Amino acid sequence: MSATVTSADRLPRAERRWRAKPRRRTELGLLAMAWLIIVFAYVLASLATSASIPSHIGVFLGVLIGLTLVPHLANRWLAPEANGFILPIVVLLNGLGWVMIAQLDTIPAIRQTSGSRLAALQAMWTAIGVVLYVATLLVVRHSRDLARYRYLIGLIGIGLLVTPLVPGLGESIYGSRLWIHVGPISYQPVELAKLALVIFFASYFAEKRELLAHPTVRVGNQLLPDPRPFGPVLLAWGFAILIIAAEHDIGFALLMFMLFMIMLWMATGRLTYMVIGAVLFVGATFIGLHLFGQAAERITVWLHPFQHANTTGYQLVQGEYALGSGGLTGQGWGMGQPQLIPVVVSDMIFAAFGDELGLLGTTALIVAYVLLIGAGLRIALSHRSGFSKLLAAGLTVIIALQAFIIMAGITRLLPLTGITLPFVAYGGSSLVANYILIGMLMRLSSESASLPSRP
Repeated sequence: MSATVTSADRLPRAERRWRAKPRRRTELGLLAMAWLIIVFAYVLASLATSASIPSHIGVFLGVLIGLTLVPHLANRWLAPEANGFILPIVVLLNGLGWVMIAQLDTIPAIRQTSGSRLAALQAMWTAIGVVLYVATLLVVRHSRDLARYRYLIGLIGIGLLVTPLVPGLGESIYGSRLWIHVGPISYQPVELAKLALVIFFASYFAEKRELLAHPTVRVGNQLLPDPRPFGPVLLAWGFAILIIAAEHDIGFALLMFMLFMIMLWMATGRLTYMVIGAVLFVGATFIGLHLFGQAAERITVWLHPFQHANTTGYQLVQGEYALGSGGLTGQGWGMGQPQLIPVVVSDMIFAAFGDELGLLGTTALIVAYVLLIGAGLRIALSHRSGFSKLLAAGLTVIIALQAFIIMAGITRLLPLTGITLPFVAYGGSSLVANYILIGMLMRLSSESASLPSRP
């Protein structure tokens, strides 16, 4: 395992400032491009729905610039050497998602179903996410501090998973008991729990890497890895999966399982663990199909959606019709009929983009995620600390898995789950947690940039 980098290994302050200035200028320039794209999309959507340019376009532009300049200024002050591409990509995804939600919010059927102005709520959650992004940079000044409290953070993660099961506090929505309700606010604690668990996994795997990667126990003529180091992490992971299963949420159970296996593989490099994980996954799926009716129903709808087009398969079938109607270039922003898709603002917003922007629009979204994931993995590769490498990679994998699982569900590569498309779909819980995630990733990026290049 790599040694911890000390302050003596870092670049001189003058050189660090010289390196930081171009990155922040690049970030500001890319943010300006994102503003133009978002405003252009907003005007197009308004012209399609009301045949007029919004009268409050100036207010919209001011709020957009204000909300996105706050994290940019925080980067200049708290993480001056961080990657200059991540924040603009996040702002672009968040902004385009908000424009789609605002356009859908004007449709009476969707507003009647939601019972509230979703665009205003999404803007509020974005502001909260930005505040917590800055708070993350303020509180987490050194990523190694997180590793010192891994067991406490792991327990907090498990505690967050348990809270929806508390009587009187948790509530079920769409068959999944993932929400807690406190006064007028509903929130999914599992969104923050996944961040806590990835910190725990990264710290534990980094410390026990040698024991996990190299065989040390002889069984007959074979050398096998010592099973004892697996105890605490398997306990935390197994407990998390059991809790999520009790909350009847397939999507987050799949997310946590895949996250655990990928991080274990990245820490050890042993494909044997991936094979064992695949076998366990198949077994767990078989058991889940017999124990949980929701799981069996989703598998059936996934395999034969048109046989249930008027009942449980209605949402998936309408999503497929939307993608087909969009074709290559889409029907035009505001010109489609995404309101025919149930829960289109959250679970199925990718299908709405396919309807109105077509294959080109959905491909652009995928490219944005690929660029974001590539930037995160580059941060992981640039670190010398084993913990920081795994943490950056784990945070990036969370974004990658969420995007892949929901897009694969909408296109029927996987069963449809309730996971939201990061930064794009409506959902305060996901949006706030993902801004905290990006804040930690930017802290890791700033730390890696302050290290001198290897000879």
